[in-house]
Amino acid sequence: MRADIILLTFAYVLSQFFRAFLAVLAEVLERDIGAAPEALATASGFWFLSFAAMQIPIGWALDRVGPRLTSSVLLLIGGGGGAALFAMAQGPGMISAAMLLIGVGCAPVLMASYYIFARVYRPHVFATLAAVLLGVGSLGNLASALPTTWAVEMIGWRAALWVMAGISAATAAGLFVMVRDPGRAEGDHKGSVLSILKMPALWLIFPLTAVQYAPAAGIRGLWIGPYLSDVFGAAPGTVGNMTMIMGVAMIAGTFFFGPLDRVFGTRKWVIFGGNMAGLAALCLLIFLVPESLVLTIVLFSAIGFACATYPVVMAHGRSFFPDHLVGRGVTLMNLFSIGGVGVMQVATGQIFRAAEQGAQSAVEPYTVLFAFFAICLAVGLVIYLFAEDRTA
Repeated sequence: MRADIILLTFAYVLSQFFRAFLAVLAEVLERDIGAAPEALATASGFWFLSFAAMQIPIGWALDRVGPRLTSSVLLLIGGGGGAALFAMAQGPGMISAAMLLIGVGCAPVLMASYYIFARVYRPHVFATLAAVLLGVGSLGNLASALPTTWAVEMIGWRAALWVMAGISAATAAGLFVMVRDPGRAEGDHKGSVLSILKMPALWLIFPLTAVQYAPAAGIRGLWIGPYLSDVFGAAPGTVGNMTMIMGVAMIAGTFFFGPLDRVFGTRKWVIFGGNMAGLAALCLLIFLVPESLVLTIVLFSAIGFACATYPVVMAHGRSFFPDHLVGRGVTLMNLFSIGGVGVMQVATGQIFRAAEQGAQSAVEPYTVLFAFFAICLAVGLVIYLFAEDRTA
């Protein structure tokens, strides 16, 4: 693998860390600066929303400027600067502002890699390459679990964030030096994101793109920590262990689904089958209301594993894009995916607050959240049934 792809993969490790580490810090942030779970849900949503909002300008920049400057400059300003702001936070508002800035910094990293894959490698291996990078990069998801718990216990959360700010800045400098831009494609000046939006086939893929990652990202990125603490009285160390288990399941799912389009000769039904399994696990979590911590983490892990079809979804959308619009195409797909997570994260904070009023048990507000995730995923799957399958 090219050296610049290896460094971009490490940058994606940082992105995965930043999108998921709030679940582990929930208790200490509430104690130290009064950031309640619903405030952290909003802050997490800001990360996803700013990440999503950047996708359109990043798509233009990838096609016109290239991945080197696009990834390095934004990671330096957003990733390094946002982590530094987080380290200085005195209240929930500063946490939200920091997460918004970090989202900007993380926004170009995965798409810069996918842009290089789409422009340099053969189309039929796109899903596999995308899955490998996503799976390896998801080690950041694991780092946001138990290792973060240890770091907070040893040096405190502020010092840990200063370390992450330094690592982000150093990685950005490395990207500026090492990333190699592909040659420009013919037709670079023809068409725009509007050209992609005019493709009817994509409008049957976009709804599922917007909701399929949200249950796993929402639970792993935030709600698993408060759920285990409120329902089972889990200590921070236990929360760290359980979040790491779910993170491993998400990585395993990514590697599992990535090559299946070549195995079975279909992308549509790989995506549909995986997300149907995720919907089933959500329904079990809702209707069983598990009293066992072991069964709970099994169901959380099943959701993380089954909803890890993102690389195949991206490959399905990529199959409709002309070469000169690849940057804008993959970032538009990512806008729907990450934007959907952001909107649903902000919504779940409000839903949780409303469901807490008059709840008869600690588990009831969370059951309402899981039902919200399940309904959204079911609607996306119904629409996706009518999508055109394409593997070329």
